[in-house]
Amino acid sequence: MTDRAPLTETLTADADTVAKGTDGSISVGTAPFDGTVESVTYTPGSALTGANTNSRTLSLVNKGQSGAGTTVVAEKAFTTGVNAPAFDETALTLSGTASKLVVAAGDVLAFVSTHVGEGLADPGGEITVKVARS
Repeated sequence: MTDRAPLTETLTADADTVAKGTDGSISVGTAPFDGTVESVTYTPGSALTGANTNSRTLSLVNKGQSGAGTTVVAEKAFTTGVNAPAFDETALTLSGTASKLVVAAGDVLAFVSTHVGEGLADPGGEITVKVARS
């Protein structure tokens, strides 16, 4: 087999809780090779129940190699009817723009938790990102 054989790498990180009305972000890791993000999941330590007006949006952002990038790779807005059960993987929706899923070796992938309005508390949890080599 060559070094270009199919390969998928899984990056994981633990996110701390984020209080209502505040934002948080952490580095999930760096892309191990040129590739494409295949999936992003969030497994909270306790339930996150969506609400309109005052809600929370979770995103995976490609910060690039300089750490200044703003490309949203995947995202989920926790509004009424959109929930994340405790200790259960919840998928973030991948961008519908294929180029936003592409990563270069060394790109920093960050998990960003943003409040909307007064926001909801983010219980924190595990973030899992699967990257397939291109």
